[in-house]
Amino acid sequence: MGHGARPGSTGPSITVVLGDDVAELRELLRWEIEEEGDMTVVGEAGDGRQVLEVLADKRPDVVLLDLSMPEMDGLEVLEEMRRRALPVRVVVLSGYTQQSMGARAREQGADEYVEKGAPGSVIRDAVRSAARAALA
Repeated sequence: MGHGARPGSTGPSITVVLGDDVAELRELLRWEIEEEGDMTVVGEAGDGRQVLEVLADKRPDVVLLDLSMPEMDGLEVLEEMRRRALPVRVVVLSGYTQQSMGARAREQGADEYVEKGAPGSVIRDAVRSAARAALA
């Protein structure tokens, strides 16, 4: 697992899995995440159960996780990740406001919380921050 690469550096990139039920949003997020070259999307999933499968298979540094998904919602995924002790940092990217769900997501183990519609730079910074937390 690579950490700490900066744009323009030759260091390894942060690996990311995207968990959201909207394929078009995952495509946009992949573009946003990979834009500066220090992060790589290594897997995608469209529902909560798939997220857990991809995390177990890919072992990324960070998962970008939607709260509202079929099969298992993001909070259930967080709970299961904790139960399985998966060593993956979590950035919740949700349509719910931080005020309504941020504290609950953090209680379940989320490292960062970003509302959908945030600029790509905010999303990238949250992923980098979560990856750095893994090193602390």
